[in-house]
Amino acid sequence: MSLPKRNSADGRCYWMKPEVQEELQPLFDQCIQDAIDGRITRLDSLWPPVVVSSEGAPFEVWQLLRTWTEAQRAETLDAEKAIAFSENLRRQSRWGEIDHHLLDMLQRELQEKYFIVTGNEDDHFWDREYSLKPGIRAEEVPEPLLRFACYVAVSYKVYGMDFQYLDANYLFGLVEKVRPDMVKKLRENGTGRLPISLQKRKTEHFTASANDAFAVIRITARDNTEECCHEVLNYLCELLEQEDFPRSYAVEFKGPEKSYLPITGLPKKGVNQLFACAVQYPGLHPLMERYARLAMRQYEQYTNLSDEQCALPGSFAVFALGMLGQTWRQLVWDYLDLCDDEHSRLQEKFLREYGKQFGFTADTVPIFIRGVLSMQNMKYSKDYAAWMANAESLDALLEAKIHLSEIVPSGFSSDEDDDDDEDEEPTRETEASPEEVLQYAWETVCYVIWGKASAKGGQKVVEAAPEELKELYRQIFIPITENLEGSGGLL
Repeated sequence: MSLPKRNSADGRCYWMKPEVQEELQPLFDQCIQDAIDGRITRLDSLWPPVVVSSEGAPFEVWQLLRTWTEAQRAETLDAEKAIAFSENLRRQSRWGEIDHHLLDMLQRELQEKYFIVTGNEDDHFWDREYSLKPGIRAEEVPEPLLRFACYVAVSYKVYGMDFQYLDANYLFGLVEKVRPDMVKKLRENGTGRLPISLQKRKTEHFTASANDAFAVIRITARDNTEECCHEVLNYLCELLEQEDFPRSYAVEFKGPEKSYLPITGLPKKGVNQLFACAVQYPGLHPLMERYARLAMRQYEQYTNLSDEQCALPGSFAVFALGMLGQTWRQLVWDYLDLCDDEHSRLQEKFLREYGKQFGFTADTVPIFIRGVLSMQNMKYSKDYAAWMANAESLDALLEAKIHLSEIVPSGFSSDEDDDDDEDEEPTRETEASPEEVLQYAWETVCYVIWGKASAKGGQKVVEAAPEELKELYRQIFIPITENLEGSGGLL
């Protein structure tokens, strides 16, 4: 088949401009049908994503979505076709490319047609109250529309960013006003996509259930034996190997003994208890690492921890192994690279205990620095200065300074908002150069160790230092640009 010349600015696809609308419309309609039938393919890995129809015609995903969603009506929506269309486009792009179009359509066709809204108009739609319009009976709201709303809500749970549970809850809330049985079924049984052996599992040692719609794993252990922990960890790994299981989730674990990891400040939750038990058995350590590496995903978190105690999935396994020593240094290193400063804060508790147990050495200082830079506003502690006050530790810190560019987590930058108190925290420059980013990183590390005394080139720290250590302290506070020589890996 002879196709028209591609008319997009980058030559990758067709744009539905008025002058070519009539010529391209049949190709466009076919691409939409192919998306429903699962016959589209991704053109390349570039952005914005472009898919190709069965006839070889390329169109941007957003254009297909916008046109399709604008044509949908509550009274005629086919849930199976709508789900297939959305799923196939998601697989060829990602959920973040399609979710807002689907949500807009459901707000228009479900919320606005069938519900009245109360509450402050300035509130976000998540926070407002919805009830059926007077004169509309629940059975008048089309079931296919409600099933599609449930699909979108579950997809937010599975593929969305952690905060998008608010979008999911908004949609579930609308459906629950009309068909509470639909939501109840999802809450009790999940989507049904998980294998039966993972939805429910019962052995001599434990019972468990997993709900992929609401991202909850519930486990009750009958004993604390190695066999029990092995079975539980295997179960968790099997769940996380399922592509469609949510990456932010809750682990609700109950065991016969309430013992926890020896790290002050960690929440005394079941997941803490689980890994405190498992780490007692050296034979389980590789399985704990396997779980951690399956669980660790940037921008995800355990959903049953408070905002103040938020943590990347896998955190407790990493902490348990990390406290055993340098054997698990690479796992800790990789974990800290994935922590982001909005969704991970518990690493601060780990880092303090890590420094207390192992001190500041050539092995531990890079880990400590990487951890400091993995979060915002790690607290200063006079203990850090005390642990650093020896020649070996100061030498290790100076060596880390030389290799700082290799230690800084990949997501670290210097474009965050400045702290309100400029005397207490180093300021960040916008659009900073690589050297400025490193300088800010170094100032951040020095502040965590020495607090306000690190200001003005660490003058107070140097003046108070023993004579034999003054030169080491002085070198630590020299601007980073004077210490950028040196190379070689740290791990």
